[in-house]
Amino acid sequence: MGVNVTDDILIRQHQSNEEREGVAQTCSLGLGISMPVLVEDMDDATDAAYGASPDRLYLVGLDGTVVYKGGPGPWFLDAGEWEHAIETYLEGQAAT
Repeated sequence: MGVNVTDDILIRQHQSNEEREGVAQTCSLGLGISMPVLVEDMDDATDAAYGASPDRLYLVGLDGTVVYKGGPGPWFLDAGEWEHAIETYLEGQAAT
């Protein structure tokens, strides 16, 4: 949190899906994320189902199984590793 304060990145707790989507768009543009970003509904059902606390990057296969589970965030989030897992998974899907 200290770095966020230093960098003047202060975002209040989301109160609606629209606010979450706006923050996700701002972050993905600011960080130069080129892959699609999905935003969870306000009920946090995905978080509850996959236990994504602390923050983690997941890849869920077409059959609903967890294909990739990244390290706990924010320090061990590795978007490059996650993107590689996605590419590898998609290559495997194309081969079948």
